[in-house]
Amino acid sequence: MQHDDVIWDIIGNKQFCSYKVKTKTQSFCRNEYNITGLCSRASCPLANSQYATIREEKGQCFLYMKVIERAAFPARMWEKVKLSKNYEKALEQIDENLIYWPRFVRHKCKQRFTKITQYLIRIRKLTLKRQRKLVPLSRKVEKREKRKEEKALIAAQLDNAIEKELLERLKQGTYGDIYNFPIHAFDKALEKQDEETESEEEEGEEEEEDDEDVGQKEFVAEDEIEESDLSDFEDMNNLKGSSDEEDGEDDDEDEDEESSEEEEEEEEEEMDTHTETKMVSKGKAPLKGPQRKKRAYVEIEYEQETTSAPKQKAT
Repeated sequence: MQHDDVIWDIIGNKQFCSYKVKTKTQSFCRNEYNITGLCSRASCPLANSQYATIREEKGQCFLYMKVIERAAFPARMWEKVKLSKNYEKALEQIDENLIYWPRFVRHKCKQRFTKITQYLIRIRKLTLKRQRKLVPLSRKVEKREKRKEEKALIAAQLDNAIEKELLERLKQGTYGDIYNFPIHAFDKALEKQDEETESEEEEGEEEEEDDEDVGQKEFVAEDEIEESDLSDFEDMNNLKGSSDEEDGEDDDEDEDEESSEEEEEEEEEEMDTHTETKMVSKGKAPLKGPQRKKRAYVEIEYEQETTSAPKQKAT
């Protein structure tokens, strides 16, 4: 006959339990049927003949129940009930199956079920997301691959150069019919040339199509000319008239300045001649030094425009 208190006295405090894990603050239980994961009298699956727990198997939750009546049959010790994937319905199933059980067991089963559903939802979200896969690469392998790539590039360049040279010789007819060369490379070169010529012809046709519209004349009705275009023409005429008036005013100012400068020069020459005659009449000898050369006498005529006063009508 199973006695729970005796089992707990042996396992719990005095002797050894293979499921117990002790730490500095608390002791834990590693039994897969434990409802809380702690090593205590209420949550120990071995020291309780009436016990219930929740387990998860391949994304599906199950309710496990143990009763004292099945203690004599170890093969049928635990009763397994599949819970619904709907959270509310699963809680109702737990309440129905554990209706007469202690409140502690019923509450801990619900708490364990909520935790399991939370981490299942988290697993589904993580699987749907993209994950980075870290692949370790050794430096030796990277160096080896780089060398292989460099050698392959050099070999490809040499092969292309040899192929081009042979094709040019075949076109020129240097070998003639002496050697039987494979025709694949020659056919490829001809296809490339045909594609290039076709592309050039297409470009020339497009240019000709664009040039067809050049030089064509079209007649436009008066209604199609907008008022904005007419206003632009009027503005251009106004600008031209204002520019012509400004040019005429500038020319008049330049002529006035030149005439004033020439009058000043003539006055200076007259003053010089007048002082020389006074010195000779008094008997004084002229000063030694180079004589100043007289400038050529230029006659300048001025025309002045007089504005006629407007005639007044006799009243």
